Amino acid sequence: MRISDVMLKRNYTVGDTMWNCSPWALLPPVYSLFTAAGLWVVYFVAVNDEQIFPLSSQGSKVNGSRYPPYISVAGNFPPASCIFSEVMNLAAFVGLIIAVLRYLQLKHTTVKPWLNISCLVGFAIVCFGMTLVGNVQLFTDKKIHELGTLLTFGLGTLFCWVQSYITLKVDFRNEGRKVGISRFLLSGAVTACMIIRPILMVEDLHMHGARCQWALVMFFLAFIGTFAIDFRHSRFEMVCTDNIQTHSEMYRNELDQL
Repeated sequence: MRISDVMLKRNYTVGDTMWNCSPWALLPPVYSLFTAAGLWVVYFVAVNDEQIFPLSSQGSKVNGSRYPPYISVAGNFPPASCIFSEVMNLAAFVGLIIAVLRYLQLKHTTVKPWLNISCLVGFAIVCFGMTLVGNVQLFTDKKIHELGTLLTFGLGTLFCWVQSYITLKVDFRNEGRKVGISRFLLSGAVTACMIIRPILMVEDLHMHGARCQWALVMFFLAFIGTFAIDFRHSRFEMVCTDNIQTHSEMYRNELDQL
């Protein structure tokens, strides 16, 4: 059998209660929870191996033996680096799936096509940045690692703001206002962390900078988790059709018309 067409289609579910919601609504919060859990595992492994200070510590770098608990530093030394790479690769893969589903959900709404496509492409680049961060350790190649960090956080922050605007614009099931406000607040928190973190690093307040970075990542993951609110109204299906079968059906329909 020759497969001619594989496509995803989006339909709205009937019913507004959580009991009738789409199972796809579970994907964003599960993604956020498991990614956050994986990063905290990396942190605790690095602390246990005495590679970084705990976040509650007031210290900084001591004789090159311990470092401030930046996420990239925590994931720099084995065995934490192995876990970090796995977490970031899985986060990039599943994150791209969520971005594609969001694109499909908005495809037939009032959102301008170029804006929807830009969000998809932008988040795809964010996911690529995640793979750079996870697979190229900070102390191995700082330039490539920081490029991945810039792509992840920079475009990720822009993605949050655009999606917040889209939420208000589309207004799914008259929930756009309250959901949009919560997303704008999260976007503001992400942006504030993005601005404050480098300032703290320049002032050599690395412990505070590390805490700010952790807050930034948690706020961003919380933002992605809010897509569960929109996904619960939609059903996504993968449809596969056969060219041969399609042509035979068309032929039979033509004969019936004769």
